[in-house]
Amino acid sequence: MAEGNDATVQAARAAAERDELAGWVARFLASPGSDNAELGEALADRQRCWLGPVQVPIHELHRLAGPPGEPVLCPVDDDWWRDDVQDLAEKVDDGWEPPPLVVTYRDGQLVLEDGNHRAEAMRRADEELAWAVVGFDSEADRDRFAAER
Repeated sequence: MAEGNDATVQAARAAAERDELAGWVARFLASPGSDNAELGEALADRQRCWLGPVQVPIHELHRLAGPPGEPVLCPVDDDWWRDDVQDLAEKVDDGWEPPPLVVTYRDGQLVLEDGNHRAEAMRRADEELAWAVVGFDSEADRDRFAAER
């Protein structure tokens, strides 16, 4: 993931205040470390509205990959899980605030699009909430979600 000034909760918040959160997501996903410009383009095409950064419960995230026993779409063996997860968890324990997770809201679920390692690191560091930017198909879905939080 990018370590520059744009890869922060504060930068995402500033983009949201300028009504430029979709652009921030695309730039963040295309940045060195994330290296996922394709996902950024796909989300720009698919997600019409963004909200964030907001705090979401880590246990509610439906991650694409992660250890068995967690809400993931594709469980992977913990030994396969990258070594940097533990390093990131130690950084979180030391007070590091990771960049926001990129999440989409689908059928009433929070689907983690980018940030599987950060989410797992925060879980291992006993964090309960994570900062995220959340994409929605419609303003109505976004507004309903915001009202429930």
